[in-house]
Amino acid sequence: MRARDIMTSPVITVTPDVPIREAAALMVSHGFTALPVVDDDRLVAIVTEADLLHARYGDHESAATPVREVMLAPVWGMDPDAPAELLAQVMVVDRVRCVPVVDGSRLVGVVTRRDLVRALARTDASIAADVRERLDAYGGSGRWPVSVYDGEALVRRAPEDKWTSRVVSALAETVPGVMGVRLRTEPDGEPR
Repeated sequence: MRARDIMTSPVITVTPDVPIREAAALMVSHGFTALPVVDDDRLVAIVTEADLLHARYGDHESAATPVREVMLAPVWGMDPDAPAELLAQVMVVDRVRCVPVVDGSRLVGVVTRRDLVRALARTDASIAADVRERLDAYGGSGRWPVSVYDGEALVRRAPEDKWTSRVVSALAETVPGVMGVRLRTEPDGEPR
């Protein structure tokens, strides 16, 4: 599972010139704890609830103060192919709630703690059903039997070429909740 598989996109953002009152209203109306700050789709900063609270109540700034005065910059982002495990580690170790996903410097999505917890909360049965659906769309109904145990997808398949193996594995990995994929070739093409 990669950032691209669980990220929220398109992203609700603010520009550096937006007043903190408007940023706060966006956070409240969408249930966010942070907002990316962009300049022409280029990620320049993050503004968090704590930044807004500190500015308004700690420093007694005006509600019309622009976000640029309180935002956290510079900020970094993750590549869309970053593994979910890395995103979780960054969130826990660095104590951040939102990780921007960037293609170069262009913001393409965000992954929040809630996105990761949502994927974690999925049952093995629902994950397996989604993997089967994705694989059936690629190669025909029931061609690759799938089972999922504790987030790891086991795809049993008849012997095939390396290209097909890579595609099947990549498709399974894109399903939210899949923590790993194992392909097992069964003798005579019969699953056990």
